[in-house]
Amino acid sequence: MLQILVIDDDLVMQMILKNTLQGHGYQVIVAKNGKEGISLAQKHHPALVICDWMMPDVDGLEVCRQLKLDQNLYASIFILLTSRGAVEDKVKALDNGADDFLSKPIDKTELIASVRAGLRIYQLNQDLQVQKQLLEAELTEASDYVKSLLPISLEGTVNITAEFIPSSKLGGDCYDFYWLDADHLAIYLIDTSGHGVGSALLSISILNLLRSQSFGKEKFYEPSVIMTELNHAFQMSQHSGRYFTMWYGVYKRSQRKLIYANAGHPQGLLIAGDRTNPRIKELPSLDMPIGFFPDVEYTSSELSIEPDSKLYIFSDGIFEVIQADERIWGMPKFFNFLLEKFALNEEVNANLVLQKICSETPNAKFGDDVSLLQISFL
Repeated sequence: MLQILVIDDDLVMQMILKNTLQGHGYQVIVAKNGKEGISLAQKHHPALVICDWMMPDVDGLEVCRQLKLDQNLYASIFILLTSRGAVEDKVKALDNGADDFLSKPIDKTELIASVRAGLRIYQLNQDLQVQKQLLEAELTEASDYVKSLLPISLEGTVNITAEFIPSSKLGGDCYDFYWLDADHLAIYLIDTSGHGVGSALLSISILNLLRSQSFGKEKFYEPSVIMTELNHAFQMSQHSGRYFTMWYGVYKRSQRKLIYANAGHPQGLLIAGDRTNPRIKELPSLDMPIGFFPDVEYTSSELSIEPDSKLYIFSDGIFEVIQADERIWGMPKFFNFLLEKFALNEEVNANLVLQKICSETPNAKFGDDVSLLQISFL
């Protein structure tokens, strides 16, 4: 049964409130002052608190403020008893978290009506919390499912390590890499716009379409062709206004050549050269995101890959982290971090990136999906 906590330093008022409420079938706990009221509230977690405003030591406003700051009690309905009728007094009480007022002397009919209304609100809040927990559990399950579809690593003449860290909102990152044949390695990363189930479903749809190679296997050797085909298939006008960015590359091992296309995605970073003097090459976006206009013709670019070089492909969530000054950490700092790790011959992962950001902003965290591919060419 839901409990009601009465807090009042007046013994007569205590008895009036207790007897009235118990007479209507409510379970009542009584505290004789603010300090005891806070202690009993923390112990019993009442659904509703009726508290006198004017009490010595700890008054009703302070009781209200402390209970509303308590994670276990902030949902409790707080009714303040007061003989004050000025508007500014009520505003002050509301600002401190009070949910309702009862004027002295107490009208028993008004008391019971206020209690019933307060308990209805409390029960609705409890039901919402249950639904929220169920939704969060389903989102976690959905995130785990998306994660289970993605590859973790590849070993051989090309080594790839991959990470996917879904945001709490469930986003739309996905990626894949596999040998088209013994000489050609396909690598891609996709980031759909927005968050939520819709973005995740779009991402999975694209992933499944690419894995089925329904466009014809020969087209997967040409990044620009794949981009064009996807643009025809996924116009935002047919997908609730959603579009996506994409990086797609094909590495030809025998010639050490990489052909890539980039549709509005963060630029890839290729690091090569001597450890003491590494060179970083940016692979910028060549075209607009996929889904905007049906007649876009996407283009590809080609470059040679030196031995012992590393290519990083990532979603923007890895560097768009808000710092203490409300600015994002930013891509230039991310570039410098990758160069530093390359010079030290150290592997890079998302947790190391976050640690670096937290060295500047201790409470920083990723607010968006994070995908990071580290491709090492031997």
